Amino acid sequence: MDTLAAAFTWLDYAAVAVFGATGAMAAAQRKHDMVTFAFFAAVTGVGGGTMRDLLIGAPVFWVGRPDYLIACMLAALAVWTFGTGQARLKILLWLDALGMAAYSVVGAAKAISLGAPPISAVIMGVLTACFGGIVRDVLAHEPSVLLRRELYVSCALVGAGIYVILHTFGMQDLWTGVVGFAAAFLVRAAAIVWGWTLPGFPGRGKQRT
Repeated sequence: MDTLAAAFTWLDYAAVAVFGATGAMAAAQRKHDMVTFAFFAAVTGVGGGTMRDLLIGAPVFWVGRPDYLIACMLAALAVWTFGTGQARLKILLWLDALGMAAYSVVGAAKAISLGAPPISAVIMGVLTACFGGIVRDVLAHEPSVLLRRELYVSCALVGAGIYVILHTFGMQDLWTGVVGFAAAFLVRAAAIVWGWTLPGFPGRGKQRT
């Protein structure tokens, strides 16, 4: 159990730092100052987990553990120091996929540990993985991840869903986490490499001129 708790803790820190970096990247694209970098990093890094904790009635995870905010600040500092070259943006895209996959499992696992029903736990996993990015996009005036055709939210749904299903059937938690994380990441990786999307609504609207 100690090994499992440690694994989820490290996944949590890694996801917070990665999402914090994506928030700082959004600030960098618009050439904001360092304070805005830090704000974007913090909101993106802890936003999903904050919303999850508020909805399930748990103490907000970073209030008693400011080291999560420190991880966000370090991520912002790294982006400020090393910039946003194309190579780094591609690396960050893959790191974001890892963070999304990790948070989908961590969010679902925390919800289950606090007694949430399976379906609610899946939703909490998706919310944890995606809400911070939604807030980041709104603040940066970018198209929300919810409005993009690329697979992203669906990947978090796959990861959280598989984790909860395997947990419900009694599979050891460490392996449920590994399988859920791997599933979410692999689907997202396929979407990045091959441009996988979900089919859009087939109705025809009026053409715009």
